Amino acid sequence: MKHFAELINALESTNKTNAKIDAIIDYLERAPDEDKLWFIALFTGKRPKRNVNTNYMKKWALEITQLPFWLFQESYSSVGDLGETISLILPPPTEKIDKTLSEWMNEIISLKNKTEAEKKEFVLHSWNGLDYTERLIFNKLLGGSFRIGVSSKTLINSLTKFSGQGASTLMHSLMGKWQPDEVSFQELISAENINPDNSKPYPFCLAYPLEKELEELGTPDEWQVEYKWDGIRGQIIKRNDEVFIWSRGEELVTEQFPEVAETIQAMKGNFVLDGEILAVKDNKVLNFNELQKRLNRKNLPKKMLLEIPIEVFCYDILELEGTDLREKPISGRRAILEELLLNQAPENIKLSQVIDFENWEDLNQIRENSRDINSEGLMLKQKNSPYHSGRKKGDWWKWKINPLTIDAVLIYAQKGSGRRSAYYTDYSFAVKNGDALVTIAKAYSGLTDKEIMEVSKFVNKNAIEKFGPVRTVKPELVFEIAFEGIGFSKRHKSGVALRFPRIVRWRKDKTVNEIDDLEEIKKLIQ
Repeated sequence: MKHFAELINALESTNKTNAKIDAIIDYLERAPDEDKLWFIALFTGKRPKRNVNTNYMKKWALEITQLPFWLFQESYSSVGDLGETISLILPPPTEKIDKTLSEWMNEIISLKNKTEAEKKEFVLHSWNGLDYTERLIFNKLLGGSFRIGVSSKTLINSLTKFSGQGASTLMHSLMGKWQPDEVSFQELISAENINPDNSKPYPFCLAYPLEKELEELGTPDEWQVEYKWDGIRGQIIKRNDEVFIWSRGEELVTEQFPEVAETIQAMKGNFVLDGEILAVKDNKVLNFNELQKRLNRKNLPKKMLLEIPIEVFCYDILELEGTDLREKPISGRRAILEELLLNQAPENIKLSQVIDFENWEDLNQIRENSRDINSEGLMLKQKNSPYHSGRKKGDWWKWKINPLTIDAVLIYAQKGSGRRSAYYTDYSFAVKNGDALVTIAKAYSGLTDKEIMEVSKFVNKNAIEKFGPVRTVKPELVFEIAFEGIGFSKRHKSGVALRFPRIVRWRKDKTVNEIDDLEEIKKLIQ
């Protein structure tokens, strides 16, 4: 744990990518293989389920420290992270426990079937043998909330530099259904585990936001253009009569879309498709909020399957009968995809429409009208481009329509975490609903450090009520909120949900009387 704690310290103390890579390589050179394997697992989201309730951890920490509950809550409110708060308030350790990361992980996993008393004994003994940083890491591992600011690209670049393997090979190796107790570090890093089972997906090819003028891209006939949809990016795999559906977040979501799996199962051949999973009814793409109702459910009622039917708009094929097609140009892959789908005509697996246009001016108009069909904009793909692992600037561009915006008033604020734990950075906004105000969105980004300090001063002076770390404030500060989409939602008090809300600007020129009205906002829903 000592070496792992040193790594976390090094990663958290810099925002320079090269420094993070150096820290990771230094750790890999010192740690045993079992720890290296757990390091990769934790940094790719394969952390174990929470086996100790965080309420118990809070209760035990209060028993040790004898702090009053109100003081703990104030501390938690200021720090913004439970694991860190507990690490800070506990007394210094009276002994030293020296275990490897893999030993800690195995013991944490073994807590699953332990009694509350046994869990308490383990946790208290561990706290008393770890320093502050080690406790913090232990708490996060224990609570199932381990997150570190290292991108997947930085991780892959580090492993590439350490192992000498190609980035795409490593990305492919790390994806899929492997667990730390099922593969060795050497097997993983040498990519021996590629396709150990039929479910192995490929790394997704990703696009950059368009940052050029259209004329700079060359001639229109060099580009394949499709609509960009707001659904779930998925890889649909059929190998040896087994079907798997993977989300871009590397989650196996086959059971959430049984009608798609059934259709793929009935198709002839073996293949890997890339496409967008969408809720489509009566040939109309439904709002993302409808699709969201189907996600992460253990059981899908027949009524829901009928009311929110699913289709996949396929725009690429990555493998056919065991042959990797990714190095072929997209024009060639598209021809193979069309032959596969047009010959078999699966009911809910459709070809993504390729948009016909003669000049860039026409394409601009098509993009402007894309919201009419619930599209986010356009995807522009160089016809001779291969299917890259991750992002490669220049081959694929996403050209989204301008976001929708509303004016709303700040009504709740909460302090952030990390370097912003002293300031109110998490905000809830409301709009008018008759003579009342109703919450419509939360937003965490869009203000400068100076503006955050100004808002924090306002909150400190104008807080009306306190609910744990949340402050109710006088409804006076108006902000312009941007969002990608909007839909009806029974889970929200306002009856609507905004997609990816963020602050555009602080409207100091407006008063609360000038914010938007809920009924007018609902008219934006397609």
